[in-house]
Amino acid sequence: MNPQSTVPVETTDPINARILAISEDRLSGFQPDPLGEIARQAEVPLDQVIARIQAMLRAGVIRRVRQTLLATNLADGALCAWQVPIEKTEAAFDFLFQKDPFSGHVVIRSTDTATVGSNYRLWTTLKVPQGYSLARHAAYLAQRIGAEHFRLMPATRLFALGVGHVRRRGMEPGSRADELAEAVEVKVAELSDLEWRVLTALKREFAPEELKSDLWKDRAAEAGVSLAEFHRIATELDQRGIIGRFSTFLEHVKTLASGERVTRFNALFHWAVPPGREIDAGREVGRHHIMTHAYWREGGPEFHHVNVMGVAHGTDKEMVLAHKAAIDRHLAEAGIEVSYTNVFWGGRSEIKPSEISPLAYADWCRSERIDPETMKS
Repeated sequence: MNPQSTVPVETTDPINARILAISEDRLSGFQPDPLGEIARQAEVPLDQVIARIQAMLRAGVIRRVRQTLLATNLADGALCAWQVPIEKTEAAFDFLFQKDPFSGHVVIRSTDTATVGSNYRLWTTLKVPQGYSLARHAAYLAQRIGAEHFRLMPATRLFALGVGHVRRRGMEPGSRADELAEAVEVKVAELSDLEWRVLTALKREFAPEELKSDLWKDRAAEAGVSLAEFHRIATELDQRGIIGRFSTFLEHVKTLASGERVTRFNALFHWAVPPGREIDAGREVGRHHIMTHAYWREGGPEFHHVNVMGVAHGTDKEMVLAHKAAIDRHLAEAGIEVSYTNVFWGGRSEIKPSEISPLAYADWCRSERIDPETMKS
């Protein structure tokens, strides 16, 4: 018998739940020993942590294990809403997910009632490496997928970024931090060739067999540096605001082989607040524990000039709406006027890391028979 088959892979298993409550989004920055840190915080032996994460990864419960980067600080990026004829939407979705390495989250969204922006059903995150034009890339994609219009919404400030689906189960509406969320400025950093080598090795997903106590030893060799040098450079990149978190990403948009659903509802919240109050509103929204993402983004006339956006997940639609109502009340209590608000619900969804390497972008251009020079900013 394969011993791996005897290891529980359900997220509801008590030991798995303890591990995931830490490993999803509690390991901020660069961790020299991330698996050891998960074991310490979860109070589970290291060998058991490794065996459980390996089993969940092989079973597809965890879809990837990787060191995340704050890609907003490494590449120009934006949330992009696409207006695509209904008959072309599924094909457009497939192209952006399968053929564009620079589109990350690809989601078909809908609203409960027809409203401003309801005809923008296809949503993606989009990043292009340094030196290339986000607008030109989006315009090329629009031509390829048959989009009639698109709206790029880059983030001006970041207020919340974390997943933690397991630890958010059963969370009460209105649960929030005592302190306001931090307003993180989005700015692109320049890296040396050596830093890019380390970063490329650092961010690559881990296969199950790569999960071991000395996690970074082979990655340092891949980057052509000593382990000590790898740690030094990664720590410096972390101090520069480039490193995100070490994370085990759950498969939360599809039904697992066991029949389990980690979440059922993915909601993109929109708020329009008075110009000049975007940071105030974002810091109030971002302190609510249910929010996995919260940003200052400008929706423009296509979306009734919304300027604060955020994402929340849940297994019950009415509970997700209860969380939204609690945030709305909190904004009113904070004296922040909301002239318009809406919820865009996620349907079909696929997620992959966006490529951020300039070399990869040039290769993609050539595969599409585009002169890379014509796509530069």
